[in-house]
Amino acid sequence: MDIAKNIAEITKELPAGVRLVAVSKTKPNEDIFEAYHSGHKIFGENKVQDLTRKYEELPKDIEWHFIGHMQTNKVKYIAPFVALIHGVDSLKLLKVINKEAKKTGRIIPCLLQFHIAQESTKFGLSLDEAAEILKSEAFKTIRNIKIVGVMGMATYTDNETQIRDEFRMLNGIFNSLKNEYFSESDEFCEISMGMSDDYLIAVEEGSTLVRVGSKIFGARNY
Repeated sequence: MDIAKNIAEITKELPAGVRLVAVSKTKPNEDIFEAYHSGHKIFGENKVQDLTRKYEELPKDIEWHFIGHMQTNKVKYIAPFVALIHGVDSLKLLKVINKEAKKTGRIIPCLLQFHIAQESTKFGLSLDEAAEILKSEAFKTIRNIKIVGVMGMATYTDNETQIRDEFRMLNGIFNSLKNEYFSESDEFCEISMGMSDDYLIAVEEGSTLVRVGSKIFGARNY
């Protein structure tokens, strides 16, 4: 795999304002270094243990995104450095991130994760559940988190129309939340959707962050 070349090709396809998260989960440091030396600085990991180890071992100007399902008992390990948590799907998790961020004197950017796929295995909120969180008294007291947008994963299918509809749905959720709760916030601007197989459709439907792994680094190593 020519990692630098792959990154250059993908980046060329992305319009201004869309950022690439290179999904480096299961990948060795050499691969990340190769991407890093080509000028790429944003990487995504889905396991806390791997993320903390890579943070220790790799250059400190890397912007690390946590893209997996976040367990509350693991938040403390990444709170000091994580640049963005993509998958927040409960008030309980928000409270824990807030508490750990406060300890390190940080304000951690987070995305609310929505369930837009037809697969029940995917995590995420419904619009009603998100509204319940955002209207709650508990949310109003949270000071060490900023909600900067939304995230979702489309169904794993070859049906392009279905994928497009699901991405469009997430864009609609983003606009609805923006109007209702974040109209004053310029920072609420991110829509994280699209992976190796469907990022071009995601971009057409308004994605600002695409999470691409295998198309950069090759098939996953388990």
